[in-house]
Amino acid sequence: MRQRPTNLVSFSFFLSLFFSFIFFKHTAISQNTTIPVNVGVILNVNGEFGKMSLSCINMALSDFYATNSHYKTRLILNTRHSKSDDIGAAAAALDLIKNVQVQAIIGPENSMQTNFVIDLGNKSQVPILSFSATSPSLTSLRSPYFFQATQNDSSQVGAITSIIQAFGWREVVPIYVDNEFGEGVIPYLTDALQAISTSVPYRSAISPVASDDQIVEELYNLMTMQTRVFIVHMLPSLGSRLFTKAKQVGMMNQWYFWIFTDGLTNFFTSLEPSVIESMQGVFGVRPYVSKTKVLDGFRLRWKRKFQQENPSLADTELNIFGLLAYDATMALAMAFDNIGITNFGFYMTYVSTNATDLEAFGVSRNGPKLLESLSVTKFRGLTGDYMFVDGQLQSLAFQILNVNGDGERGIGFWTLKKGLTKKLNLTSAYSTSKSHLGSIIWPGDSTSIPKGWEIPTNKKILRIGVPVKNGFREFVKVIIDPTTNKTIATGYCIDVFNAVMQALPYAINYEFIPFALSYGISSGSYNDMIYQVKLGKFDAVVGDITIVANRSQFVDFTLPYTESGVSMIVPIKDNNKKNAWVFLKPLTWDLWITSACFFLFIGLVIWVLEHRINEDFRGPPEHQVGTSFWFSFSTMVFSHRERVISNLARFVVIVWCFVVLILTQSYTASLTSLLTVQRLQPTVSDVTELIKRGENVGFKQGSFVLGILKELGFKEKNLRVYGSVEECDALFKNGTANGGIAAAFDEVPYINLFLGKYCSKYTMVEPTFNTAGFGFAFPLGSPLVPDVSRAILNVTEGPKMNEIKDAWFKKNSCPDPSTLVSSHSLGLNSFWGLFLIAGIVSILALIIFMAIFVYEHREVFKKSDPRSSLWSRIRTLLRIFVSKDLSAHTFKEKTGIQVHILGAATPSPHNHYPASPSGYSQHTCFCGEQGTPSTEYGDPNPDPSGQAPQDIVPVVEPTSPNQERPISP
Repeated sequence: MRQRPTNLVSFSFFLSLFFSFIFFKHTAISQNTTIPVNVGVILNVNGEFGKMSLSCINMALSDFYATNSHYKTRLILNTRHSKSDDIGAAAAALDLIKNVQVQAIIGPENSMQTNFVIDLGNKSQVPILSFSATSPSLTSLRSPYFFQATQNDSSQVGAITSIIQAFGWREVVPIYVDNEFGEGVIPYLTDALQAISTSVPYRSAISPVASDDQIVEELYNLMTMQTRVFIVHMLPSLGSRLFTKAKQVGMMNQWYFWIFTDGLTNFFTSLEPSVIESMQGVFGVRPYVSKTKVLDGFRLRWKRKFQQENPSLADTELNIFGLLAYDATMALAMAFDNIGITNFGFYMTYVSTNATDLEAFGVSRNGPKLLESLSVTKFRGLTGDYMFVDGQLQSLAFQILNVNGDGERGIGFWTLKKGLTKKLNLTSAYSTSKSHLGSIIWPGDSTSIPKGWEIPTNKKILRIGVPVKNGFREFVKVIIDPTTNKTIATGYCIDVFNAVMQALPYAINYEFIPFALSYGISSGSYNDMIYQVKLGKFDAVVGDITIVANRSQFVDFTLPYTESGVSMIVPIKDNNKKNAWVFLKPLTWDLWITSACFFLFIGLVIWVLEHRINEDFRGPPEHQVGTSFWFSFSTMVFSHRERVISNLARFVVIVWCFVVLILTQSYTASLTSLLTVQRLQPTVSDVTELIKRGENVGFKQGSFVLGILKELGFKEKNLRVYGSVEECDALFKNGTANGGIAAAFDEVPYINLFLGKYCSKYTMVEPTFNTAGFGFAFPLGSPLVPDVSRAILNVTEGPKMNEIKDAWFKKNSCPDPSTLVSSHSLGLNSFWGLFLIAGIVSILALIIFMAIFVYEHREVFKKSDPRSSLWSRIRTLLRIFVSKDLSAHTFKEKTGIQVHILGAATPSPHNHYPASPSGYSQHTCFCGEQGTPSTEYGDPNPDPSGQAPQDIVPVVEPTSPNQERPISP
């Protein structure tokens, strides 16, 4: 019984030693060993590209673990041969996932192979890192376990469209390989081109296994088109043959422009010299990797290592995909160590017993963690700052290359923020200007920018359709030369077109083809003729063709070269009814009344200013009233004889005479116009009035105006057609009762021609319906339209346009219609400023006069009888106001004048006149030699002996304080 505790203690001690040994052993292993991680690599190991890429992957692992020896994980590469086949790549991926249970896969090489592998990686939660699959369509699969560790092809679209925009090319044809790689970028490219108003009239897809004959056939097809700007997106295996054949068929001359994507540029150094020779002047874009000492050192190490391992491939050059493979491997190694997992395995999902190999594989336990770790991994790699954004490697800058000589030459860069720029370190705003590129050698060793299009080789002469008609031949006239059977087109529109063609910076051959039947009758309406352009029977249509919306569905119009709008022509009549009261019409009633009031007002002002000192304005009341108004009204004809003595009155008369002068001259001119000039007015000015009365209206044969008239509400029975200006005039002469018309609707250019011949009988009235004017019609998307529009602007702004107009329309010119219509009656609004000035001057003169008068007779208020009322004082002042001012110089005696200086008068008990404040008062007595009064201008009793009158002797008499001052009547 005593041995049982001893045995229990021994067992416990032994168990403790065992667990301690296990713990220390595990700790030692964890501190001194590394954890292997299986990673798959799918490449064409027999190909040059695969060997180059695999070499970079191995160097990445060696460099990473040499620098980071303390990391616990070690990537173990499991390489599989893709056999350059989509199925082979998928089989290799399936083997790696199912049998090896790799935690990630690097590869495959191209976009087609990667498309299969992505689904396998997504299902097994194994991340797929492709450093060379560039198709944008791969990102549309939206697999979280796919990392596109290279530049997406769509990232270079901005650089390509900036080049197209910089040189103003309006049409582009993409040439691409007909597979996943080629088709992936096309939607992004076309959208970007449309955003800069550049159309894509054709897409050339070439099979990756196309023969040389098939390539040549497609090139000849492109030569039959107008577009001469091509974007090539394919790999070197097909691209090198394309450019070689393009050189052979003559498509590498100065009329063409080619630009290829990084699908060719990234492998440019591997192209044969003969291929480079055929690509002279071509543009290319590629991701730009800045040169660093680290990169230069890696290139030297890689070159030495690769030549040791592959002595038969001594000419192989390291390209950007090798650098991307290196950086992708580095990122993967960092991501594995960052997750800190020591157990890498798969767990099996439930599958049925009859499941295929594609279904019977497990799911990675660490896939989600590795996915998260890769998404946040950032470092400075050989290609620059390396990081993923939504599974996509961040975009780099793009370098723009120009093939010249035996290699390429950099002419600029493109970045997302700066656009085109000569240097990356320049601080500038976004630009797409060609001035931000270096010197360029164009195809054909030319220094001139290709215009981007050309008349196709099978259509060297443009077929220009022209209308055939009987009337309005001043615009277009077509005749057939009976001897040569050649079409001869003349007219205003034809001359404008010829001038525009001459203004183009390049020569275009063309011929006019009449739109007519064999016997010279028009083949249809203008809409029918324009539709022939859409059908391809005409390359353009020229004539009096109006730009309207429905026609723009079939053709592209140039800018207009004539006036625009549809208006109405109506007869005119003399609306001036001359009668006995016509003399009142030059002035409106408000001006007549205002003038009369001012005449009365000015007469009143002159009387106030003159009646105390001027005998002409004195006398009985009726005489004073008559004289004042006579004086005022006589200023109309400047026949007033009364003298004006006061300076204030003179100033008022001067201003008033100026006002009267303006009024009389304006009245005379207006009355002359009324009596001598016709007042021509339209017989109809309202379209609704024509519709209500059911009047007949006319329109030009074949014109779109018919549709406008029907929309306005005119009935079919009231519409009349005319084919020439003579027929239109005849319809007006017939009158509506005899089937004629009351108005005609037509476009402004035709109306101007019609009025040029019949300006004295008709006029153009509103309303005007907006149209765009005459233009030239070309096929939809024609590259000629922008150039022809610019040439139209140059012609219309220069003297050539006036010469053409004078040649066709000057003989039908008419006087300015404004000279044929008299002015309206003159109103107060034209003269209120004059009346205002006259009124202000008159009122100001009255104020000054009254101020002086009150000041001079202030004694009436100061020294009057305190018992007198205010009203009596005012009456006293009024009696003074209406009395004669004897102190004025006009009342002094001119001959034999005796001046009496009297004392101040004392107030009279009858009139309460106040005494003068001064010691004396002056009275002027106009007396002759015997003391009799003299006349105003001389002695009424001249001395018959002819002796001179006696001298004037002033007599000063003292004034009695009680003497009353007499008031003259």
